[in-house]
Amino acid sequence: MTDTSTSTSAFDAEKEAGFGDYFALLKPRVMSLVVFTALVGLIVAPVPVHPVVALAAILFIALGGGASGALNMWWDADIDRLMQRTRKRPIPTGKVEEGEAFAIGIALSVLAVVMLFLAANAVAAGLLAFTIFFYVVIYTMWLKRATPQNIVIGGAAGAFPPMIGWAVATGGISVEAVLMFALTFAWTPPHFWALALFVKNDYAKAEVPMLTVTHGRAITRRHILGYTLALAVVALALGLTSIGGPIYMAVALVLNVMFIKGAFAIARRDDAACEADNHLAERRFFKLSLAYLFLHFGALLVEATLAPLGLGGW
Repeated sequence: MTDTSTSTSAFDAEKEAGFGDYFALLKPRVMSLVVFTALVGLIVAPVPVHPVVALAAILFIALGGGASGALNMWWDADIDRLMQRTRKRPIPTGKVEEGEAFAIGIALSVLAVVMLFLAANAVAAGLLAFTIFFYVVIYTMWLKRATPQNIVIGGAAGAFPPMIGWAVATGGISVEAVLMFALTFAWTPPHFWALALFVKNDYAKAEVPMLTVTHGRAITRRHILGYTLALAVVALALGLTSIGGPIYMAVALVLNVMFIKGAFAIARRDDAACEADNHLAERRFFKLSLAYLFLHFGALLVEATLAPLGLGGW
């Protein structure tokens, strides 16, 4: 005879949330990009920042990014349960309650903004507050389910961190900060549309109007090419500013040639070819896009590190 109470206890234990589940709620992969680009924005700024202030600022920016992730998962819990790539998130699996995710997201949002204001300045705190609002309200609650341009406009939320880092150091915004923002902003559509090409059915099942669902893969491929060409212009323009230099330009030239080549390869393909090789070119392009942004910002970091030695910058 089966011990029902023991079985129930074991089942409850399996669904009980641990630290890893709450950490997953903050979207750590996205947070790593937020932290890195914000850190680069802070370091390449022309005004030095005390290490303690810098560390505190990056911590609070990371918390703000995590808060956005938690609120995104709270709102999107219904569609996350339907999509293959998101159904193992903490809320769909029952590890974290929707109310818990909401409370954590709100609490971390307030904490992050207030503490960044105290540690740095009002401009940086204001930008962080606007970033959280933009990602949660403008993108998650409105655009994501309303328009195939969701990821284009919504991509602005992920583009703000380097600008926030710059504001922590300078208390303002400059051409360099705007171009760092533009680099991430222009990178977002080809990055996510490449993913959407081979997970189209996921978005269709959840009724998310991704471009691949509303207009088809052929148009999406052409959009990827167009945005990739625009992205290359932004990337090279950033290299001509005070935070650029020969190292950054060399990295940018190589990466953008590879990215454009990949986008052209995707644009020439049709659905039959994609199905035949399981979207191999699209998957390669997506993997390259993951490295693309980190390597560009990494090159900016190298330029800033070598500049005091007279080896970086123009």
